[in-house]
Amino acid sequence: MKIWDKGFSVNEKIEKFTVGKDRILDVFIAKYDAIASKAQANMLTKVGIITAEDNGKLQSALDEIINRCEAGEFVIDENYEDVHSKIEAELIVKTGDAGKMIHTARSRNDQVLVAIQLFLKDYLTETREKVLQLIDILVEKADEHKDELMPGYTHFQAAMPSSFGMWFSAYAENLLSDLYFLDAAYKVADQNPLGSGAGFGTSLNIDRRETTKELGFGEMAVSSVGAQMLRGKTEKSTAVAIAMLSATLSKMSYDLVMYNSQDLGFVKLPKEMTTGSSIMPHKKNPDVFELTRAHCNRLQALPNDITMTINNLPSGYHRDFQILKEFLFEPMLQFNDILDILIFAIPQLEINDDFMNQEKYDGIYTVENINHLLQSGTSFRDAYRLVGISVDEGTYEPHKSFKTTHLGSIHNLGLDEIRAKIKRYSGR
Repeated sequence: MKIWDKGFSVNEKIEKFTVGKDRILDVFIAKYDAIASKAQANMLTKVGIITAEDNGKLQSALDEIINRCEAGEFVIDENYEDVHSKIEAELIVKTGDAGKMIHTARSRNDQVLVAIQLFLKDYLTETREKVLQLIDILVEKADEHKDELMPGYTHFQAAMPSSFGMWFSAYAENLLSDLYFLDAAYKVADQNPLGSGAGFGTSLNIDRRETTKELGFGEMAVSSVGAQMLRGKTEKSTAVAIAMLSATLSKMSYDLVMYNSQDLGFVKLPKEMTTGSSIMPHKKNPDVFELTRAHCNRLQALPNDITMTINNLPSGYHRDFQILKEFLFEPMLQFNDILDILIFAIPQLEINDDFMNQEKYDGIYTVENINHLLQSGTSFRDAYRLVGISVDEGTYEPHKSFKTTHLGSIHNLGLDEIRAKIKRYSGR
């Protein structure tokens, strides 16, 4: 069945190509198509286009479809072009002529768009909660290890004293910054396009405010032409948010892979969280973080993929938009799998002891030597030169008081402020 059927058949090869992966990917939005159809039927009843009796039949049939979607039992077989034709066909079978009225005053254009908007809103809400959970874990680890020193690196060279508390809290705060992009994507998705039709509205006396309220949208996409222009913009906004979060998680994963190496040895994973080598029995590989890094790097290409698909398209609907589902839907779910594995793995990280006592890290205290000279009245520039010369001549020795754990506390004075930022953001 095709909801645009006018009595002729499409060439089999053309149909296969144009349908693409819709029968598979539309399962993601089936529940939301049914939810939007419930609001559509209620609105059409309110304005006198559908009878209350027919609406009751439609509501019951749509509730049954929603239950099947939530149970993973909704399937789009080859008799149907997409989720929209499948649901409408089921409604006609179950409710008769009432099912033939559900498409009144809407187009497949606003039908798929409203389903995607609702799907992305739920996804962004779920993802936000997962990121906040990971942020909480990082803050807990920061507090647990705030007094444990580690070398800070620039240019892959040991630079200055840092701490694990500082490292964990840095990623917590950066993920919080990334959530602002997630919120922006939610704001774009939180507009109701239903009723915009094919992009030019309808002459029927429909009530778009009613569907906006029932579907829980923050506002209505007022211009029918503008509502259609949300297609691509909404997906790209979500992709940008995922890309920003992925960039932070990729960097964190790279750090952990490097810190887990024998050369640095800052952290270690329990052996049951590592994999081995088929030839080298001593290996315990941090594959979980290597794969997280790789997946996150790939996810950062999502905005570019979408841009290359929709770039320079004029206003109005174009079939080009169909493949955005291929770009975005499965990577969206993969990103949440990444969050889940990090939420599981990060609490199990163990911090190694005593590596800071190695002579190779003595140089990281040079700035503290300078500060010691400043306190005795030496200018910064002269102190810098004196310490630099001592390093070059091999006479430099870090002040013994600098190699103590008090620096960890100094670096983590901002932990309470970071907690306050998280509280202000999350309202918890």
